[in-house]
Amino acid sequence: MIPALAEPTANRLLAALPTAAWEGWGLSLDPVYLELGQVLSESGCALSHVYFPTTAVVSLLHVTRSGHSAEIAVVGHEGIVGVSLLMGGDTSPDRAVVQSAGESYRLRGPTMKQAFDRGGATARLLLRYTQALIVQMAQTAVCNRHHSLDQQLCRWLLAHLDRLSGSEIVMTQELIANMLGVRREGVTGSALKLQQAGLIRYARGRIEVLDRKGLEARTCECYEVVKREYDRLLPLGSMSMAA
Repeated sequence: MIPALAEPTANRLLAALPTAAWEGWGLSLDPVYLELGQVLSESGCALSHVYFPTTAVVSLLHVTRSGHSAEIAVVGHEGIVGVSLLMGGDTSPDRAVVQSAGESYRLRGPTMKQAFDRGGATARLLLRYTQALIVQMAQTAVCNRHHSLDQQLCRWLLAHLDRLSGSEIVMTQELIANMLGVRREGVTGSALKLQQAGLIRYARGRIEVLDRKGLEARTCECYEVVKREYDRLLPLGSMSMAA
């Protein structure tokens, strides 16, 4: 196990926990380093732990029987991976894959469930986060159905940028296509348009965002709807790490 460099309070949910929860969790939170591509949970498999990312970013993917997948939500420093445990499910309905390597804190599932079942401020905080996550999933479905690939790519880039400390995203076009559930050629065309417009620079699996405001102006309303809901339901200000 590699000790995490970030404090637990770098995670927005952990930072907002009441004192009583800290007294119960303080010695139970394990710092872990999450590798790029690491699978934290598989659809239909039992959940043993939940994760509170601090600098890592995790994608929640829905996988079909044929093996195709699409990203339905993304979790970073604002949240928790494994909310199905709170809802009474012992297994995950989706696959959770580390999309950006980084640090996280891990907590045993039973410890989390006991704290949630006691109710109070901890349960209310986790329920508000779950509501925000559901909004993200619903808005992603609407976006993928009704908005252009250019708009979807801008939304995707902004959502991930919010969960990173810099302006660079390490991700190939093929992986982005898998996340969005589209053909790689479509992502290549959309990324080229953004690069020609001076909004991003793409090279060798790295995307550098040059003009965030330009991306915000080019995306659909879905990005703002989701961000506003997270900021409304969760404490500690804006969702963006850079804010």
